[in-house]
Amino acid sequence: MLERVYFISQQTAAKTHLMAIEEALQAGCRLVQLRVKNEPETAVLEQAKKAKELCDRYKAKLVINDFPQVAKAVGAWGIHVGLQDLSPAEVRAITGKEMIVGGTANTFEHIQQRVQEGVDYIGLGPFRFTATKEKLSPVLGLEGYRRIMNEVRAAGIQLPIVAIGGILAADVPGLRDAGIHGVAVSGTITNAVNKQEVVKQIDALYSG
Repeated sequence: MLERVYFISQQTAAKTHLMAIEEALQAGCRLVQLRVKNEPETAVLEQAKKAKELCDRYKAKLVINDFPQVAKAVGAWGIHVGLQDLSPAEVRAITGKEMIVGGTANTFEHIQQRVQEGVDYIGLGPFRFTATKEKLSPVLGLEGYRRIMNEVRAAGIQLPIVAIGGILAADVPGLRDAGIHGVAVSGTITNAVNKQEVVKQIDALYSG
């Protein structure tokens, strides 16, 4: 089961990936992605080992972004790949068939591609501008999500689709009503004064 709140780590001047992950876990997140960019695989592996220990402690699921060998080595729950990364088939050849594989999409055509590739879930975005990504795809906004999700329903696609990209708690009702399964957030939790309250709020919007 894919949780409704999906935390994606980012490093800031004040916080490492692991500090951000631990805070998100303390706040109640139970699905966490370690997203390390521009570092060698050996450095990612060391962080992934520690992230896995943290997730195990909180009974949470760990997803690794981009590094299938790392995901396999630490026994992660899943791996997430972008459109320019290895294909899901190449990833599964490394990790085995049991690991959950998620893929990024920006358009309905990408979603169709991801379905053909056999991913387990899709991260669709960005919702709005986000400083987390270096190469940002065209911003969708709520209208873009509504349009794409209408196409998804018309095509009979059942995969869970998660919204990503600068999402705030206030955006959740519109995304939920559009048919989005859950939201991937980073700064919304990392920068929050009361992180637990933010996680609770998003959970409540889905369960209410």
